[in-house]
Amino acid sequence: MTESTLAAATDPATGGAIRLTRLPNGLTVVSDAMERVETASIGAYVHTGTRDETAEENGVSHFLEHMAFKGTEKRDAQAIAREIEAVGGHLNAYTARETTAYYAKVLKEDLPLAADILGDILTHSTFIPEEVERERGVILQEIGQANDTPDDIVFDHFQDRAFHDQPMGRPTLGPAGIIETLPREALTGYMRRHYGPSRMVVAAAGAVDHDNLVELAKQHFADLPRIDQHEAEPARYTGGEFREERDLDQVHLLLGFPGPAYGDAMHHPTMLLSTILGGGMSSRLFQEIRERRGLVYSVYSFHSPYRDSGLFTIYAGTGEEQAAELMPAALEELRRIQHDVTEEELARAKAQLRASVLMSLESTGSRCEQLARQLQVHGRIIPVEETKARIAAVTVEQVQQAAARVFRAAPTLAALGPAGRVPHLPEVVERLAA
Repeated sequence: MTESTLAAATDPATGGAIRLTRLPNGLTVVSDAMERVETASIGAYVHTGTRDETAEENGVSHFLEHMAFKGTEKRDAQAIAREIEAVGGHLNAYTARETTAYYAKVLKEDLPLAADILGDILTHSTFIPEEVERERGVILQEIGQANDTPDDIVFDHFQDRAFHDQPMGRPTLGPAGIIETLPREALTGYMRRHYGPSRMVVAAAGAVDHDNLVELAKQHFADLPRIDQHEAEPARYTGGEFREERDLDQVHLLLGFPGPAYGDAMHHPTMLLSTILGGGMSSRLFQEIRERRGLVYSVYSFHSPYRDSGLFTIYAGTGEEQAAELMPAALEELRRIQHDVTEEELARAKAQLRASVLMSLESTGSRCEQLARQLQVHGRIIPVEETKARIAAVTVEQVQQAAARVFRAAPTLAALGPAGRVPHLPEVVERLAA
């Protein structure tokens, strides 16, 4: 395999010059040079996450993310923090269901240092046993905090019901019982199996020179191990119901349905559907449930696409007495939107979604993340003009078709708190079909 570089292409929507290089070892390096900025963001985006874990190692991706900052062969944990902060930079990471990301933001002259640190933690972490045990305790505290936060943990229960008994439905943090006993060897073994160059994108945006970035990637990511190709278990939406009675002031409700994947033709119509239904103060749910009826403080909807599936979700937090009125009112909006969407609503939703896309491009970090996700999901960079055109092309009929496809599927319901007056799943199904 030889190194290949795509010619620079200027995106007229952003002014950025995007270049991409694939190194002989399979590592993808991509940059988005932005004019008139003095900073740069750089990240290593690993195409692995919770859905790649076995049931016995659930939580290992997140544990591994924590351990990356706890020392390498040439830096201890304090040195990692001290070096990046000595130049005013920021270093962080996150774990998602399909991606684990390690990223930094620095002044343009400090990009070599950021690349050095990121490469170091991903190729030479030591996993000192004492640090593993210390971080194990930190993660257990994080799990405990999540369990004590009802509007947080209810999402884990909801995900489990939507994708029951499979990797896509398991919690990112993992169960406390597994984290308590997960051995050091599980961390190092998972890293050897999944953290290879063929599953990683090094992306940078801002004040960055692509050729220099390629040289930095060659220097600092050269020791990544070659790995076997791995395909995650396909997602199988199941649907179902979860409810837990807790002594809380509010019941936290989630109602969800299977949605389209990233590459599905209904992706953009569904995103616009979510905006119309629950994407802002002018949305139907906000206006009907909060403004007209005063049943909630918070109500919204969102669509989470994945590589091979998606999940359309509605959240609301309400009092015990109001729960009986809230659900029928929300379900009526789901029924109505399948055949009643106005051109005015669609135009407003398009403006919101288009503005969200363009505003995100003002962040160097967001640009890095988008480049990596597009390459790992679609296998190519999607120009902003193409995205804008796809949004603009969506019709009222397509939004209604998306609503019918989503809301006529088997639902998922999660309720946490004083849930006695929340309708059960069979009643929800019956009301949606009426």
